[in-house]
Amino acid sequence: MNHTQTITKFLVEEFLPDVPAESLAADYDLLSGGVIDSLGLLRVIAWLEDRFDVVVDDIEIAPDNFRTVTAMSAFVQNARRTG
Repeated sequence: MNHTQTITKFLVEEFLPDVPAESLAADYDLLSGGVIDSLGLLRVIAWLEDRFDVVVDDIEIAPDNFRTVTAMSAFVQNARRTG
């Protein structure tokens, strides 16, 4: 399972339990769409750090890094390369 699939699975299980994982488009805006709120964003960040063994610095907590599954996957890939 790649990063995108793993992240999608987590988001569906945690925030959209009635939605099939394949229905969540990788470019769907989770923040504007109301799927993830500010507390949910903290849960997502903590999960990403734990699951992918990355560290999210305060500077990196920009909404654009966590707005879509694609953005989260790219963030993880970049953090693993530079970390």
